[in-house]
Amino acid sequence: MFTAIFGSIESGIIYAIMALGVYLSFRILDFPDLTVDGSFVTGAATAATLIVAGVNPFFATIAALIVGFIAGAITGLLHTVGKINPLLSGILMMIALYSINLRIMGRSNVPLLNEETIMTKVRDFWSSLGIDSMLNNMLLAMGFEGTLPRTWGILIVMLIITILFKLFTDWLLQTEIGLAIRATGDNKRMIRSFSANTSWFIILGLGLSNAMVAFSGALIAQYGSFADIGMGIGMIIIGLASVIIGEAIFGTKTLARATLAVIGGAIIYRIVVSLALRVQFLETGDVKLITASIVILALILPQIIRNQKVKKQKEKKRQERLSAVDRKDGGHAAVKTDI
Repeated sequence: MFTAIFGSIESGIIYAIMALGVYLSFRILDFPDLTVDGSFVTGAATAATLIVAGVNPFFATIAALIVGFIAGAITGLLHTVGKINPLLSGILMMIALYSINLRIMGRSNVPLLNEETIMTKVRDFWSSLGIDSMLNNMLLAMGFEGTLPRTWGILIVMLIITILFKLFTDWLLQTEIGLAIRATGDNKRMIRSFSANTSWFIILGLGLSNAMVAFSGALIAQYGSFADIGMGIGMIIIGLASVIIGEAIFGTKTLARATLAVIGGAIIYRIVVSLALRVQFLETGDVKLITASIVILALILPQIIRNQKVKKQKEKKRQERLSAVDRKDGGHAAVKTDI
């Protein structure tokens, strides 16, 4: 159980970068961008192909980020310059990326089992520090039994990278450009009245969003030691599930809290899926069904809780009004008795 949860937290932290990208497009820009399903694979395909070709994995991952930015920017161009519906422009780009990803990989699957990746570099560097044995001994002393993590390096390094992306997102959205992007998502007409070029902000926002998604895809490919043409199917749902779950649990009072909620939502989502798959009657092929169920619950439960709170408040006000009327009637009765 501990090993399963540990692995879920590891992958959840990496997927959190993708969820931040989805948050940027869906929540900040209010743009239903379905490019995500394609750009995630584009990042994985670019990184995997370059690594197999002998390119340094760090440079390969940066190249994936750049390619993802280009894909998102093209989606923005289709919408702003081509005047195509936002939903349709994302679908068109997602379809186009399927063929592009096949061209990049040259086949449907690129294995990385015998290649040097960021994960292998992190694992080798971390093992030389001797911290793993210390952390595992602490767990044994606390009573944990069974299989312990082979390395803590990937978890810690990926957490640092994800936090850096979060801090970058927080900083960007508080700059003049970031405020313009947020204003574009809130009210395009208003920001256009200030002579701002909303088309440029949409293109930039979608580019940054898909850059994060592609970067996450590149890391996931190296984490799982393969890139596959079908690994991006349903990725937009996973991203939305992470955003919705995080917002429902942690809230969105401030921007920093909202981005932190997205990261927490991604981790919680992976843990829930991992635990659900341990149920006997569920199989690996039921992951999409589990994802849909989680999203449905995350959407419905907050509404039910909100409605219950509204009903309680209304009932409380009604009782207060009745009490006030009773006190008033009681006072009148007392005056009549004295007379």
